[in-house]
Amino acid sequence: MKTIVTFLFELIQSLLTKIEELNFIIESLTPKKPPYDSRSPKYKHLSVDKPPVVRTFEKQDYRKLLKEHERLFGKPLKPVSRRSSAGPQTGTVCPYCGAPHTYLYDNNGGRGQLLCKVCSNSFFQGKPATTFFLQCPYCGNTLTRVKDRKGFFVHKCVSKHCKFYKNSLATLSPEDRAEYSTHPYRFKLHYIYREFATDFFKMDLSSIPGKGVNFKFRKFSPHILGLCLTYVVNCSLSFRQTQRVMLDVHGVAISHGMIARYVHTASAIVSQFTLDYDYKPTSSLAADETYVKVKGVNHYVWLVMDVIKRSIIGHAVSSTRTLEPCMLALRRAFSHFTPFPGKALKFIADGYSVYNLAGLQFQMQGMDFDVTQVIGLTNKDPVSTEYRWLKQTIERLNRTFKHSYRVTNGYGSFSGADSHVAVFVAYYNFLRPHAYSYWKPLNQIPELESLPNMPAKWQKLIELSQLHLLNIQSA
Repeated sequence: MKTIVTFLFELIQSLLTKIEELNFIIESLTPKKPPYDSRSPKYKHLSVDKPPVVRTFEKQDYRKLLKEHERLFGKPLKPVSRRSSAGPQTGTVCPYCGAPHTYLYDNNGGRGQLLCKVCSNSFFQGKPATTFFLQCPYCGNTLTRVKDRKGFFVHKCVSKHCKFYKNSLATLSPEDRAEYSTHPYRFKLHYIYREFATDFFKMDLSSIPGKGVNFKFRKFSPHILGLCLTYVVNCSLSFRQTQRVMLDVHGVAISHGMIARYVHTASAIVSQFTLDYDYKPTSSLAADETYVKVKGVNHYVWLVMDVIKRSIIGHAVSSTRTLEPCMLALRRAFSHFTPFPGKALKFIADGYSVYNLAGLQFQMQGMDFDVTQVIGLTNKDPVSTEYRWLKQTIERLNRTFKHSYRVTNGYGSFSGADSHVAVFVAYYNFLRPHAYSYWKPLNQIPELESLPNMPAKWQKLIELSQLHLLNIQSA
């Protein structure tokens, strides 16, 4: 006789079999969706398109153009027949061919734009003429300047016959097409180029933090300076905690303001040495940004790391998460390459589009490299699977930096944040022992290895940095 448990078990098994049969019938009757491209233009607002084609105007002679017109059509080109007194001022000439005002149209109802009848170019009266124009790399159509943003201009190819537009339109699913008809601003279908007003290759790479103090010691000594830097940077203590340790342990009554001035001045001296040091970097770099607080407001620290040798070869601090500080950090990093590795460079970053924009700016300067973006926290694609360990290396660096930052409870000024990052980079590259290098500094300087303690090493590093600055000034 079957027990109740055996009966219930067989009943459950039969019900599970029926459920599987019903699921199979439901799947067979459900219409399958066509395999549309998952990379919908709806999610490409922050994507970076390839650079446009730049065409320059060539200066022409209107006399030659008039003779060519008469040769082709058998009659001369007549001046503009005006129906009103409105028109260009006497003495106005076309900046592209030199045609006099008699061949110029009023092109927009008296609002300043003129059109030359000889060369068919338009320009604004009283403004410098455009010497170049941008063309879409897919269809050759002239780009239209549609938006003016802070620091850059947005140019767009508005042609509906552009190959880029047609391909983007073809990737839309029926649901997306219906949404696009009512909310087109949610989709990016046209080619877009961002023209930045800042010349990123004229920025000063050696910006020195302010609020410095003279190192002519009257009340204290260089050893006190080394102790303060050791407690603030190596031991990650705040200025007030360092003040208390100096009094309780060493019996030195020093104010936290003086300790802050010591750190500011040391950062101004060692930052140039850190920037110019020959790290001999490998071709594997990783970049990331992390946020810090300055008076309660989010600011950003940009770090570029050689993930093979683990040195920080580029950094920047900014109040905004824009392209300019990213370019500053990358230029500082790339300045260590002679020559630039080009396509051999493995550059790893997250999915933030500013790194693609930076790559485009370097490409236009002849420094072409590929940006590999590791997106998300799990390996859902082959790129993330292959390069995840490189991204995790710089994420670990971010946690190391945050350990020294959190004790400060945020910075009191932008210069304070800049100074702290500068001395942290110097400590991380030249003084901090790393398990990776068998508990020795990443970049070993012979003058520092023979010194007995960390305050002495800080003094020697500042001395070497001062000599480096004197060599720069004498050169």
